[in-house]
Amino acid sequence: MKAVIVTGGKQYTVSEGDVLYIEKLEAEAEATIKFDQVLAVLDGENTKIGAPVVEGASVEAKVIKNGKAKKITVFRYKAKKNEKKKQGHRQPYTKVEITAIAL
Repeated sequence: MKAVIVTGGKQYTVSEGDVLYIEKLEAEAEATIKFDQVLAVLDGENTKIGAPVVEGASVEAKVIKNGKAKKITVFRYKAKKNEKKKQGHRQPYTKVEITAIAL
């Protein structure tokens, strides 16, 4: 069984046991969270597609950890103007494991 969920402004196709890196959530490690915005539940012939969400469907996940991604360098410059700016960025994330998909 698979489901399409929305979190952090992005859509993810998930199934039980998947491990995802999603946008940072306000949840501690080992906490259980519930995603209510389920766009579709795919189960062979028993497929349900929401308009915009499937009523009563939810996906449960366990938070594994919160962290930051690797550093990226943002470098901006304007040619022939001696104008440049170097900046670093680390995007925060939450690592979750999908435990259950309920209809």
